Amino acid sequence: MTVEPFRAITISRLAHQLKAEGRSIIHMEFGQPSTGAPAAAIARAHEVLDADAMGYWESPDLRARITRLYDDRYGVTVDPDRILLTCGASPALVLALSTRFRPGDRIALARPGYVAYRNTLRALHLEPVEIACGPETRFQLTATQLQALDPAPAGVIIASPANPTGTVIPDAELAAIAEVCRARDIAIVSDEIYHGLSYVGPTPSMLQFAPDAMVINSFSKYWSMAGWRLGWLLVPEGLIDAARAYIGNMFLTPPSLSQHAGRVAMDAVDELEAHIDTYRRNRQLMLDALPALGLQKIAPPDGAFYIWADIGHLTDDSVAFCEDLLRDTGVATAPGVDFDPVDGHRFIRFSFAVSTPEIETALARLIPWFANRAHGTMPE
Repeated sequence: MTVEPFRAITISRLAHQLKAEGRSIIHMEFGQPSTGAPAAAIARAHEVLDADAMGYWESPDLRARITRLYDDRYGVTVDPDRILLTCGASPALVLALSTRFRPGDRIALARPGYVAYRNTLRALHLEPVEIACGPETRFQLTATQLQALDPAPAGVIIASPANPTGTVIPDAELAAIAEVCRARDIAIVSDEIYHGLSYVGPTPSMLQFAPDAMVINSFSKYWSMAGWRLGWLLVPEGLIDAARAYIGNMFLTPPSLSQHAGRVAMDAVDELEAHIDTYRRNRQLMLDALPALGLQKIAPPDGAFYIWADIGHLTDDSVAFCEDLLRDTGVATAPGVDFDPVDGHRFIRFSFAVSTPEIETALARLIPWFANRAHGTMPE
């Protein structure tokens, strides 16, 4: 078993070191909103701190509110008992994989894909079956690719919108994937952490096509509560008891304070949608600037807040490239090898989840740097 490091963390450590030395740093290496939790959620947290000693607890009100989200957003009726509250999406992933699969099972996933999918599978003694996905499939795996796997894997991890690409799987393709999985007895784990962050219209849930899918979500992205460590796993009815046994032994419950705040955050629609407006502006600024950066090959950023860019004309070492970029400009980015161990040496990922002024400042630094790099000279 080999679990590779998350190299974006190394870039981030360097960024914080440079900041401590007095450098101006813009953090575009992590996929986390620069905004905080909604104001009403923070106010509720203050109220709870003053009145409640708190303890191990799973909020029935929050679970009921999440079921209403599925009804309102997707038209899907979900029993609250199927919702297990977790300390973010990462424990939800561990919980899903531990509950549904056994050591040695083969799990399909797209490459490029979120670094923790591959490494968590390995840590749990499961075998990642990475499917190379390029621009011809919008960097997403397809029903045809799943059908072609021989033997069929025990499971598949789906992410739409995806990290690191931001691409969305069309409704018809999700339906086709669900049909292949039904026919071949492939269990589906759907990571829907970026739902609500779409620039191309509503994003369907895999539950609309595969009611027995295990679905992961979190308050870290749309609800802008990454530091509160709150998420959930939606499990099929037949796996509720098994999942609860795992969660009770491995994770107990998420923080009570976060559950109180998260329940209120779910109703802060106007404030949350204003964040989407910011991301939309930032996305457009990035797309407008890409020609000046010389970046012609990118994944379509349909959702989330990422630009996945091919830098193969400039380097074959994305880690060194990101380190040079950070030291020279103060802009931190994520090296592509985190997300694609085969071809990621020629890709980087930008996160545009920062403020619009930070995007403008970053682009003012990046444009001359990329121009100099393309001409084989270093910026002054």
